[in-house]
Amino acid sequence: MSTITVNGRTFQTSIPEAEIKQRVKELALQISKDFEGKNPLLLGVLNGAFIFAADLVREMTIPFEISFVKLASYQGTISSGKVKEIIGISENLQGRHVIIVEDIVDTGRTMHQMVESLGTRNPASVSVCSLFVKPDNMEEHVDVKYAAFTIPNKFILGYGLDFDQQARGLKDIYTLAENE
Repeated sequence: MSTITVNGRTFQTSIPEAEIKQRVKELALQISKDFEGKNPLLLGVLNGAFIFAADLVREMTIPFEISFVKLASYQGTISSGKVKEIIGISENLQGRHVIIVEDIVDTGRTMHQMVESLGTRNPASVSVCSLFVKPDNMEEHVDVKYAAFTIPNKFILGYGLDFDQQARGLKDIYTLAENE
């Protein structure tokens, strides 16, 4: 198990790249099966989900469209409890099958708010696909139909997830060390 230091904090490898890639491929194939013939619209949540979204769509076997929304709720390693939309959705969602592609569902507040907001635009369906889910930290119930990993309530980074905008490019997932 390797360790790295980011912004003065120590992190340890917790999920290697090969395991991430395998789970992403499995999710892509499941989504492709579930949405066969439907041309879903994937909404990637920036910034954290950009790598996950890119890898996911490269493994999909069906036609789809992709767009992005930018939301913010974190300050450092702590969720602020407030979700703000920075870049919104311009697509017409009426009758569309929408799949939100998120990096991590932590408290559930961001996804809960996003699902409710999208629902007012009359989509045919809204599904949530997340690389990580922290069920022990959930404050708002969110049905995450496609989840690659269920993880404990610890701060992670890598594979698109950051610590104060650092370390998004790491290929593995790292967890804040116990002594931090």
